[in-house]
Order: sequence, then structure tokens, then C-alpha cells
Amino acid sequence: MKAYLMFPDRDFDPKKPLPPQAPLLVKDLELEVLFAAMAAGDPFLLDIVSPGVLIGLDTPEGIRYRQDVMRDCIEHGRIVRELYALAVEALERERKVWGWSTIRTSPEASLHRSREVLEVFFDVLGRLRRLAESHAASFRSAAFSRLFKLLVAELNEDYLAEVADHLELLHFQDQLVMSARLGESNEGVYYVLRRPPYRRSWWERLRNRHTRKARGRSPSYTLEIHPRDEQGFRALSDLRGQGLDRVANALAQSADHLLAFFRMLRTELAFFIGALNLHDRLVAKGERTCFPEALPFGASRLTIRSLRDIALSLNVADALVGNDLEGDEKLLIVITGANRGGKSTFLRSLGQAQLMTQCGLFVCAESFRANLCRGVLTHFKREEDATMTSGKLDEELHRMSALVDQAERDSMLLCNESFASTNEREGSEIARQVVTALLEEGIKVLYVTHMYELAHGLSVKGMPSALFLRAERLPDGTRTFRIRVGEPLETSYGEDLYRRVFGRPTGGATDARARSILTEMEAPGP
Repeated sequence: MKAYLMFPDRDFDPKKPLPPQAPLLVKDLELEVLFAAMAAGDPFLLDIVSPGVLIGLDTPEGIRYRQDVMRDCIEHGRIVRELYALAVEALERERKVWGWSTIRTSPEASLHRSREVLEVFFDVLGRLRRLAESHAASFRSAAFSRLFKLLVAELNEDYLAEVADHLELLHFQDQLVMSARLGESNEGVYYVLRRPPYRRSWWERLRNRHTRKARGRSPSYTLEIHPRDEQGFRALSDLRGQGLDRVANALAQSADHLLAFFRMLRTELAFFIGALNLHDRLVAKGERTCFPEALPFGASRLTIRSLRDIALSLNVADALVGNDLEGDEKLLIVITGANRGGKSTFLRSLGQAQLMTQCGLFVCAESFRANLCRGVLTHFKREEDATMTSGKLDEELHRMSALVDQAERDSMLLCNESFASTNEREGSEIARQVVTALLEEGIKVLYVTHMYELAHGLSVKGMPSALFLRAERLPDGTRTFRIRVGEPLETSYGEDLYRRVFGRPTGGATDARARSILTEMEAPGP
């Protein structure tokens, strides 16, 4: 049996290698906050949701398949959690059986262990079937419909009763019956375990004994082994082992098959349980979510309504400001504007939404439509190297070189203040050359920068595939944290920060000197 909740035609492999850029994505997009909310303190969930999010799907059909499963999970969260709890229970009970029998290797010990495991599994499977039978009609996704249909069809009451009967017989409470033939040198061959005869009542057994005495013959021969005959008992044990070997192997294979089913069911449900945990957190906070529309590789598409940063939302109590964007046919999106205006937050929210779209989950927005990307890459500014083994610009260049090697057509690169560690003229020229080369290769670039020379230089080119956004600032200096369409400005309004820290200028020499310094910092490079 297969669950097929993550993919329509294969199992989910959480051990699959992560993309090479995964550590940078987790750090730059603050995905550790997202994963922690999904795991809710469960280490197993954490091990599953991380690769589940970072290893995306590559077809719109696969994304829609998983989205349909997620819709069912949101609508029937209690039932899905019951399914997950049953899978966990089966594995926990199996582990306890396995714990004391691993050292036993004889056919009889293997049969004993497999029989107990199957009894555990079929008890849980019976409850799974009853749960599926009760709620199958409420689920709409192809994945859950197929799973429930499988459970109801293959685990009907007659089948479960027959399995229970066979497992009861394998306890051998009365006797072990097997047949054999004589081979070469009169050695026993073709040992086959037989079904025990009908167990007669004490009255039937008593009547049968008197009947045999009356007829004067016995229907069988009995060989008794002396209690101190160790060789005899060893030989008898070998005979039992040969008779039980085939049955023990068959039971072990059945137990392993069901064990694999429960493990995969738990693994695949764990991803959706993590997503449910995250959804519950967002809904409790009043955030809106939606299922994004994923479009094929190729033409650049990006249309959003009220997109918000999930990691930030999980860390603050206040409601966040959502942002809109019409970015269809745009390969380059440059974001400039006032300091602390929400530019980096907006960039992170775009990266998070792209990853969640491609892993088949919801996004924190009213609507989101985007084309698939073959990889999401990030190049965010870093703090100074504490080891002093290289300068900041050197570190940035090496990191960008590695990203360029990984990038392929239809990838997305998110840059946050890249190459701002040198002077504006040099940084702008380096960034311009990198961005131009990436665009020529069909790679989408989203760039947050304070470098006016870079932003203005790209703007005056008049590229139809470029879009320029600006963090909104009201005339009184208030940041609205909204990102609007707007050409780059020469200033990032650093004086607003000065006023916030030191108060309004009083006209003294110190304030005049501070304004002069701020003006020099915001002026274009030589």
C-alpha cells in the first residue's frame, strides 16, 4: 500500500539532498522561524518540513495536487491529525515489540515477533479503515480519495477477521502440525506447516478416546523425549525451525511491508501537520492566507495582493502592512527608497512566497500568481568577517561567484544591498555588470539597493523588462512600509533617522555638522 500524499506517483524522500543554496536561503529568508512554527517543538516534524519546503516541485500540476491535499487538511484538520496519531501509534507499538526481540534470529523467534507486529498493525489498520469509511465522502483531493478508497476496499471486515483468525492459529496454543517427506539417506525434506485440526471439546475428545480403545488401535504414534536429552530437544527445535521457516519469512515480509506503509504515511502526513500548525498560528493572529497560482517555466509572471513576511508576522504581535505588485513580463525589479521603509522585508516576503508556492503550500497574501523558478538564490549583505581572513567585498564576490555557478535559466536571484561594502561608483559598476549578465541568461533579479548610481543607471536604459519600486515615505518622514512604483531618488532620507535618534535639529553647530555629514553620505559617488 502507498499513501501518495506528496506526489501522485511516488513517495516523498526527506533524505534527498537539499539544494546547494539551502543554508543561505534559510538564513537570508529567516526560514528557521517558519520551520520552528511548523514543527511546534516536534523534532520529527522539523526534520520533515525543512526538506519539504526547500525541495520544490517543478510542475503546476504537481503543485495543484499538493495544494488540494492541503485544502483538505485545513478543512478537516481534526481528522487528519487523527490519521497522523494512528500512524505514530503503530510505529511506537512496533518499536516496543522490536526492542526485546532483535537478538533472536531463529525462525520461531522471527515468527513470534512478526506475529505480534502484525497484530499491532492490523489493530491500527482496522481503526484507519473505520476512520476512512466514516469521512471519505468529505475529502475532495485525489490523494485522500485514493488513500481512503484503498483502505476501505482492501481492509474490509471479512478480510480483517480472516487475518485475525490466521494470527490466532499462529500462536500454536494446541499443537504445531507439519508434514515432511523422506529424501536421500532418509533425511526429512519439504517441511510444510499445516493448519491444526479442528479443536474438539473435552466431551468429543473423551468419546473419541473410548472409541479408539474399543477398536483396539491408535491413529498415531507418539515419541517422547527424556527431559535430560539435550540433543533430542535440539533436534526437535531444528525440526520446528524447518517447518516454521517459510511461514516466518512470509510473516516478516508482510510486517516489513506494513511497517514501510506506516512510516511513509507518518512522513507524508508530517509535512501537512507542520503546514497545519503554521496555518493555525497565522489564522490565530488574523493573517490572511491564499493558495497561489503557479504558472509554468518561461515567461516571467508575478502578481501579488497584500503580501506579508511570514517570519516577521510570527515574531511581532501587530498586524503587518501588505504590499501589492504588478510584475508580469519583468525580469528585473529594483527596490529603492527610504531607510527602514520595509524594502528588505518585502524582498524576504517575495522569496518566502516563491518557495511556499513551489512546495505546494499557501502564502501569506490575499492573492499570489507567479511562474515557477528552477531555483531561488539569495545574496544578502553580511556582517564583517570576524576572523579577518577576507574583506567584505572579497567575501561578497566569492559568494556571488558561487551563486552564478548554481544559477540556470528561469532561476530567481534576490539581492539585498549587494556590493555596498565598497564605494558607490565601484559597487554600482560591479552590480551593473553582474545584473546585466544574469538578465541576458534569463535569470530574474530582484535587487534592493541604496546605490543611486546603480538604480538610476539601470532606470535610464529604458528596459521594458525592468520595474522600479520605492519604499513609500510621507512628507513628514513617516514610513508606511508600503512599496510603490517609483523611480530611484538620490536620497535615502538618512536625516529622518538622525532626527529620530537625536531629536529635531536646533540650529547649533553640532546639528549643522551632522546634516553636512548626512548630505555627504547620501550624495552620489564621484
